[in-house]
Amino acid sequence: MKSEIKPADRVSSVKEYYFSRKLREVAEMNAKGMDIISLGIGGPDRMPSSEVITTLAAEAAKEGNHSYQPYVGLPALRQAFAEWYKKWYGVDLNPDTEIQPLIGSKEGILHISLAFLNPGDGVLVPNPGYPTYTSVSNLVQAEIFTYDLTENNGWKPDFDKLETLPLDKIKLMWVNYPHMPTGTPADKELYAKLIDFGKKHNIVIAHDNPYSFILNPNPESILSVPGAKDIAIELNSLSKSHNMAGWRVAMLASNPQFVNWILKVKSNIDSGMFKPVMLAAVKALQSGKEWYDELNEVYSERRKVAEEIATALGCTFDSNQKGLFLWAKVPDDCQSGEKLADDALYKARVFITPGFIFGSNGERYIRISLCANKENMLRALGRLKDAEITKE
Repeated sequence: MKSEIKPADRVSSVKEYYFSRKLREVAEMNAKGMDIISLGIGGPDRMPSSEVITTLAAEAAKEGNHSYQPYVGLPALRQAFAEWYKKWYGVDLNPDTEIQPLIGSKEGILHISLAFLNPGDGVLVPNPGYPTYTSVSNLVQAEIFTYDLTENNGWKPDFDKLETLPLDKIKLMWVNYPHMPTGTPADKELYAKLIDFGKKHNIVIAHDNPYSFILNPNPESILSVPGAKDIAIELNSLSKSHNMAGWRVAMLASNPQFVNWILKVKSNIDSGMFKPVMLAAVKALQSGKEWYDELNEVYSERRKVAEEIATALGCTFDSNQKGLFLWAKVPDDCQSGEKLADDALYKARVFITPGFIFGSNGERYIRISLCANKENMLRALGRLKDAEITKE
């Protein structure tokens, strides 16, 4: 009799992604006619610009555009990313050596981790933070050292506490500002501290920067700090800034050596992007200020409703948050963010995200997505009131 087949140990080190499980449950509820209003996921519901769509269609109709493409992306795409960084962030990047296009920044997190972490190496992961930092670190068998982000400290790292960790074994630190899920904006002072910390301890600072254009009039890049490219890698994406989440268009930027090491990994895992997608991305990256202003006008209106929802639920929040979400603290008499989110789903048919999925420091918080139209957000507010979940 054959012995039982078991998966690799790394499979048991991770769970199915929360949203994968929860969206399946929501889909099942919708199939029963329950009409769930989703305020949970950060997937933009609006279209890319018409010029982007037109470019994609025109290029897809060309006979020669369907073959394999280079792992490093088209020169035109790298050049467009470089011009985008110069225009909006004031950062000079060499398009030939300092930029690597990616099939989504989530994949880039894996590429970076494989390029810099051996099994047992230490990695700093924020709590709360994007769950993929933890799951990928587990998959590459790194040792995770979480660092606390708390409301009392403005959701920023406590560098004195960081100094007490075994930094000699830590090789990589994940950071993300504007921060997901808390919406904490970036500032040059924090970026400078992170770069100094990385250089002092020879720790690569990996900055994930997909939210810098959303409800944020002054986009910032960690690479604007002098000497940052020596120790930092920045990930960026068109998913949120250009409504292209399903297109999987992203990039990373750093010094040529770091980029080359990551390319070695990437070229053995995935392939180049579809050429028409890359050419459409070039068009997206050429968008003017009016594109971002119009986008943020829509999100600003939705944000007002999200604040109404949070207030009605008795939650408190920082009105200076940036990005696609509203992060709110549940009232003292509420058991947890998870309990409030479950009540909203099962009693009012409104899906909001409990903060615990981002780490233990998020247990008493919820996250409300702005990726639903204003009408549906107002419907959600009405349902929550009708179900008597709100404090009004």
